[in-house]
Amino acid sequence: MATLPTTFLKPTTMNRTIIKADGTTVNYSPRSGGHYELDELQSIVGGYIQIISLHDGRLMVINDEGKLLALPMNSLATDIALEQGAIFANDFIVGDVLICMEGDIL
Repeated sequence: MATLPTTFLKPTTMNRTIIKADGTTVNYSPRSGGHYELDELQSIVGGYIQIISLHDGRLMVINDEGKLLALPMNSLATDIALEQGAIFANDFIVGDVLICMEGDIL
C-alpha cells in the first residue's frame, strides 16, 4: 500500500469526489443539489453500483461488476479503502468511484 497524504483521508477533503481509475480526482455534487439518484451513481461508475462504508462516515460507490468487466485497478481508491479497513488486505478497487457522505445517498 502506498503512503497517502493525510488530506486524502479526511472527509472534508475527499467529500463528493469522483476518483478515476487513472488517479485523477474531480469534485462532483449531485445533479439535484441534494442527493445522488441511482441513475447518476450508475453513470459515474459505469454500471451497477455497490456501496462500501468507510469508517469515517463516508461511502465509496463502486461498480459492482467491475472485476468481472476487467476494469482497471484504481490505486487511490484501493489505498483509501485499505486505510479505512473497508476491504481485506488482498482486495482492490477497480474503475471510477465516488466518495460521498452517508447522507448524500437515500
